Parts: sequence; C-alpha cells; structure tokens
Amino acid sequence: MDWRPRPALATLHAVKISREEIRHVALLARLALDPAQEEAMATTLDAILTYMEKLAELDTSGVEPTAHIVALDAPRREDRVLNTPDTDALLANAPARDGDFFRVPKIIE
Repeated sequence: MDWRPRPALATLHAVKISREEIRHVALLARLALDPAQEEAMATTLDAILTYMEKLAELDTSGVEPTAHIVALDAPRREDRVLNTPDTDALLANAPARDGDFFRVPKIIE
C-alpha cells in the first residue's frame, strides 16, 4: 500500500511542517538540502505526521503496552566472574608501577 500523498491530495489538508522547520532539522542533522530535497523532505514528513495524527485518533485505552508482539523468555544466567584478572599480567607493560597500581606523574601542585 502506498502511503505517500498524491500531489492533488497534499494540497487539501494543512501542512504539518513548515520549510523553516525542515531547514532547522536539516541544520541540526548537518544536512545540506537543495530546494528540491527540501520539498521532497517536506512532502515525506508531512505524510508521516498526517499518518501519525490519524493513528492518534484510535482508541487504545484497552490495549496493554508492549515492547514485543510475542512474549519473549529471556534466558538468565548467574552473574559470576569467570576470568579473574591477573594483576602481574595486566601491569607487565606499565612504565611505572606501585604495588598493584599504575604509577603516574603528579599533575596537581
């Protein structure tokens, strides 16, 4: 099903997004749009916003909020450390060492 508005239908309803808003969003997204691209973006976003407005008219009061269409059973495992760190191996290439810590130059006087 093609949800994009036809040119004749696009003129029948009020525009949901202005050219200034298109330019502002393009600026925030760091997009350089030429006038033809601005027009295409305006048409597309206007169609999306019109469709969202149509969806907002639906009564969803009896619909439970969902994150997935089907119930997912997420497998869980015990949270335990399996690979304990070897301090000597971790500090083997350190330029300076102080016990089990890296030695760094003092930066605060």
